Amino acid sequence: TPGGDREMVEILALVLQHDEDAVLTAVSMALEAGVATKTHILNLLHRLVDGKPISTPPVTAPQALRLASEPQANVDRYDTLRAAGETRHAS
Repeated sequence: TPGGDREMVEILALVLQHDEDAVLTAVSMALEAGVATKTHILNLLHRLVDGKPISTPPVTAPQALRLASEPQANVDRYDTLRAAGETRHAS
């Protein structure tokens, strides 16, 4: 990818400012998550250093909030609205 070499160098240079083990842990976590970007690695690294939780606990919704049937997209409504007015406001 374009700029990938530069991003890799910047990731490797993180050991100059942070603990090497923390950087390695953040990189490993990013690779496991399938999101090996500098931004994600920095986010994980800062969470590790700050002691913030890395993952959020799963949320279980009460039965009253669960959907009985998932709503379906209906794009035909937009065609109906367009046909009713046929006024163009922007081009």
